[in-house]
Amino acid sequence: MLIFGTSTKMHQLAMLNLLCSFCGNPSAHSLRKRVTKFSLFFIPLFPIAPAKHYLQCTFCGAASEVTKENAEQLLAQGGGGPQPYGAQQPGGAGQLPPQGNPFAGGAPQGQQPQNPYQS
Repeated sequence: MLIFGTSTKMHQLAMLNLLCSFCGNPSAHSLRKRVTKFSLFFIPLFPIAPAKHYLQCTFCGAASEVTKENAEQLLAQGGGGPQPYGAQQPGGAGQLPPQGNPFAGGAPQGQQPQNPYQS
């Protein structure tokens, strides 16, 4: 009798300080990688699907899938101050696709969004 199946692991790659595209708040974002492997007798052996990368806001909990190239760009960027997710970086390779909540009120150009929970 053989026991086989799949196992999925989430690996946290970094915590980045970004501006959330869903809620508009500057907050920490968890960059995670999901890997699915073939298992034999409950031992993970080899990956059966390409790894997927996710970015999740710790303020509102919204998550979005990012490409491997964008995840590597975010890791190289490192953090610093709040960066708008999807903004073109100087000398960057490409722009992240615009995503977010269409019902959230956007701040006028050149101004940072106000956080209603801070005084």
